[in-house]
Amino acid sequence: MKPLTDKIFIEDQYPGVTLGAIALPHGLIQIDAPPSQDDGRSWRASLMNLSSGVERILINLDSHFDRTLGARLMDCPIIAHEKIAEAYRTRPNSVKSQVEETGSDWESVLGIGNVRWTPPEITFTGNMTINWNDTTILIEQHGGPSIGACWVIIPSEKVVFVGDLALKNQPPFFATADLQEWIVSLQHLVVNYQNYKIVSGRGGLVSMSEVQHQLEMMQEIELEFSKASSKQSISDITEKLTQIVLSKCTISNRNKKQFELRLGYGIKQYLSKNFRSGSSHS
Repeated sequence: MKPLTDKIFIEDQYPGVTLGAIALPHGLIQIDAPPSQDDGRSWRASLMNLSSGVERILINLDSHFDRTLGARLMDCPIIAHEKIAEAYRTRPNSVKSQVEETGSDWESVLGIGNVRWTPPEITFTGNMTINWNDTTILIEQHGGPSIGACWVIIPSEKVVFVGDLALKNQPPFFATADLQEWIVSLQHLVVNYQNYKIVSGRGGLVSMSEVQHQLEMMQEIELEFSKASSKQSISDITEKLTQIVLSKCTISNRNKKQFELRLGYGIKQYLSKNFRSGSSHS
């Protein structure tokens, strides 16, 4: 666990998402949960060493399985945007029932069978403010990576958790993306959070120069998507765009196969949803 300030900590050593913890006299605010049960138990044990009050809440930054699968193991009330709550209602009881691999981290977790999803007990439609003692926690919706995606902002500590908006050494998730909103959200981050510590939902701390690079990459990617011809098959477009995106990311050989799978799945889903003629492609 890495301290960002005397109140805020992150953990980026578990497979899946970067976790956050805000330790306050009133209680502990957790940000996301690891998908693995073993990692969840380890994370809970680590949190017991933090000096905080007795209250516990968990904030989910979006609805991705990687950060919501282990939420119920945290054994505390969950806060999320209402659109994240809507996503729970369409989920199968068994996450292993899906046939197609997506390149997500949860798919490599052993021992997942029937899952009792724990939908958020507290939801909001726009933004939400938590005032514990003298610390204000802001939860703001910032679209792009997925519907209902949010940031957690601690103004007094100059720290912002941005989820999958800006990723470190890995490609973006496109399956549920809105590229225009994504670009707008990145621009907002660049303009308004120059003096903040920015925590990526995957990879830990990112610099403003890395955020700027992500913005430029997303603008180029949006242009490439717009060039895709309806005369081409979705499979051909997906293969081409996957290689273009990979060429713009710094990734290790160890993760290359997984990230190619993630990109291919995400781009295919994006094209199917956003191209009018998508249903006629193969």
